[in-house]
Amino acid sequence: EEQYYSEQHSSLINKAYQTLLNPLSRGLYLLELKGVEPAQETDSEADSEFLMEIMEINEKLAEPKNEDTLEEIGTLLKGKLRFEVMFSFISDDLQEAKKLLGKMKYFANLEDKLKKKQLPS
Repeated sequence: EEQYYSEQHSSLINKAYQTLLNPLSRGLYLLELKGVEPAQETDSEADSEFLMEIMEINEKLAEPKNEDTLEEIGTLLKGKLRFEVMFSFISDDLQEAKKLLGKMKYFANLEDKLKKKQLPS
């Protein structure tokens, strides 16, 4: 019985660690704790400048593999919006946090595409 409880708690701890490790999942969890529904894909109030930026990065990722370009994209995506999200939570502006986390989802998808592109063929 003790081993069963240990396994259950170990599983919960691992899940909590994974949630807190990633800035996007951590932010979404904090919104959930505050009772705010995260932005859905259709909720996005993304401005045209932001969408153009996403499209440009997607186009660069679609180009043939070029290490310099991939490194440039990686640098651009690293830490995108993380500080803005943190400050919105600190100032208790949950609607701004919700909006920024919606945008952060786009960058997380781009980071996933970048990682797949960087894997050796």
